[in-house]
Amino acid sequence: MARKVTDMTQQMEDTPGPSPIGEGTLGEGTLGGMERRSAIDAVRLRIGMAISLGLLRPGERLPDQDDVALGLSVSPITARRALASLAEQGVVVRRRGRSGGTFVADNPPQSVLAELAASPAESRAVSQLVDRRLLFECAVTHYASVNATDGQLDELERLTRDMAQSTDWSGYHQADELFHQLVGTASGLGTAVAAYHQTLAELYAYFIPYPIERLHASNCDHIALVEAFRARDSNEAVEVARKHVDILHSTMFMGLTQNAPG
Repeated sequence: MARKVTDMTQQMEDTPGPSPIGEGTLGEGTLGGMERRSAIDAVRLRIGMAISLGLLRPGERLPDQDDVALGLSVSPITARRALASLAEQGVVVRRRGRSGGTFVADNPPQSVLAELAASPAESRAVSQLVDRRLLFECAVTHYASVNATDGQLDELERLTRDMAQSTDWSGYHQADELFHQLVGTASGLGTAVAAYHQTLAELYAYFIPYPIERLHASNCDHIALVEAFRARDSNEAVEVARKHVDILHSTMFMGLTQNAPG
């Protein structure tokens, strides 16, 4: 798969300023009082939450540093510093040699993981972002089913194959991002597409690593969506897209945390 650093990368640069996690992106006052995290701390949080929720398991190897950056839409230096910080705290371990890399620690400190958790305000904010995307997704999907060109449909199908062949969450997320951006572009909705892409960018800033098996299952929706596009079946396409986004309420971190035992 062609590895592209998209515009979203610029949203979480290695600066002392806040990342999209913790910003008031949902309207003035929506996230009032929320902690404003640096880009590095936002990456630490996303990886830490994935470990706490069991999405990244003890001993599991993380993708290479550059792939972590691409998969989380951050700069390479941000990813490197975040991973170094997690290693210093014992959340991950780094091993050298041919079989080396960065691995989830066998017994990451629970006190550190407890600090790497989203606040209730952030969970509410992400739920609102999902709702906003749901409205956009239904609109762009309807018009993409009418306006998508054969070339765009071919590219969407190619991206579903890339996702099916991905072996880790980083490669999958890169293709997933391009897929949904292209659906927006294919809608032909003019300046409204930029608003949809912005909502995608804000929501992607909260995505955490998931087991590749779960992501492959999610890709079935992408395949079904392309099939509906080719059939010019707007009703089916919108229904597939609606379910695909609505399930984020229970499968993103806020839903997983609420449903966690204990």
